[in-house]
Amino acid sequence: MSLPAGFAVRLSSRTKVCDGGRALVGGSRGSVLYLSDAAVDLLDGDQVVRAQPGDATTLARLLLDRGFAEPWWPDPAGPDSDVLDVTVVVPVRDRASDLALLLQALPRSVPVVVVDDGSRDRGSIARVAGDRDGLLVVHDVNRGPAAARNTGLRHVTTPFVAFCDSDVVPDAGWLATLRRHLDDPALALVAPRVLGPPRCPDDTWVERYEQARSSLDLGPEPSAVRQQGVVAYLPSACLLARVDVLNRAGGFDESLRCGEDVDLVWRLLAAGAGVRYEPAATVRHRHRAGLREWLGRKAFYGTSAAPLAARHGAAVAPLVISPWTAVFAGALLAQRRWSVPVALAAASVATAGTARRLGRSERPVRAAAVLTLEGSVAVLWQTSAALTRHYWPLAALAATRSRRARRALVVAAVAEGLADRRRVGSDLDPARYVLARRLDDLAYGSGVWSGALRSRSLRALAPDLRRPRRRATP
Repeated sequence: MSLPAGFAVRLSSRTKVCDGGRALVGGSRGSVLYLSDAAVDLLDGDQVVRAQPGDATTLARLLLDRGFAEPWWPDPAGPDSDVLDVTVVVPVRDRASDLALLLQALPRSVPVVVVDDGSRDRGSIARVAGDRDGLLVVHDVNRGPAAARNTGLRHVTTPFVAFCDSDVVPDAGWLATLRRHLDDPALALVAPRVLGPPRCPDDTWVERYEQARSSLDLGPEPSAVRQQGVVAYLPSACLLARVDVLNRAGGFDESLRCGEDVDLVWRLLAAGAGVRYEPAATVRHRHRAGLREWLGRKAFYGTSAAPLAARHGAAVAPLVISPWTAVFAGALLAQRRWSVPVALAAASVATAGTARRLGRSERPVRAAAVLTLEGSVAVLWQTSAALTRHYWPLAALAATRSRRARRALVVAAVAEGLADRRRVGSDLDPARYVLARRLDDLAYGSGVWSGALRSRSLRALAPDLRRPRRRATP
């Protein structure tokens, strides 16, 4: 679909400009895009393209769809009260005080549908919804968040709907910031960044870890959502979507008690709809502070992998492996004298093969080396994460029998934890951060294995084996 006139995009911070602007390296899939001289001229000094009739609209659409650019506006979004075509749907169960905080943060001009999903104290929910003049719909029994959102969706009369869980409080400007993304007719769904509450001196170490490393926080960089991409899913804590697209997709899968948000996003992507993550809009989520309930929630998240694998196959794979990355990672894990030379040889072969496919570039070897280096870092990162998260039962068993396996597991556990702490900028001390990181992984991995055993399928644990590309990206 064409972008409306004036809609602007700017090259992503992840996009590398090469060959004097004629080659872009990066995108959502680590590819190379060659630009004609006319296309290069359309990029202004700020690397911005504004959609206008003709080539500018085509280029802006291409850059956006391929992940080389993000939507861009020169001015702030404006107040949330100016948004008049969105209805907020809130599924809730026995969280009257949380619901009150959420409703107080919403503009009075925005219609609200509250769906009481089998609360034990229905009177409290009704009073809070009534104070906000919201439409209250009641489920006699608890049917789960997916069913509650679908019930609310059926009562929406505006063209757009925002789903907000009852334990979030939006920051000012969230709605207007998200709403302007939907001026792109190809976009079906957009979500904000989900942060924890503001820091307090008496926060526990679990809360401090969650403030930096919550499963709901997808980071500070905007991104198109892609299966196995930089941002691969969106949490349903807060979403803004087109009502007609959701209705055509059948809404949320009510058979899923967990992972229904991921399933919806992936179904929309499979249907060709656009999905985006916009961290400039933020909401605050009340994280679980107790160790037991925190670990229980992480394990609960892990149980979604098996039903998602049954629906979406390799999209949930903990490892994405190509021939050269398999050799690279395997050589390093072997910890032999030949390990480093073999790993370097695999990277060299990958660089040479990529350079051949980048023959149109002025510096094909340099561009290929950049892609291979990024791939090598990604391989190390995902291998360490897989050892300590999805495959930790197997890694722990191997560690009891092999000194090399034990060393690999310890190095992966410590190095990945320290690197992750630096990446997210946590102020929690290194020892407790690494401990929290590993407990997080142990709980999630336990949930994955529990769900896999219950479903009698290990599909959620199978790696995605990729074949090398045979031709260059056009």
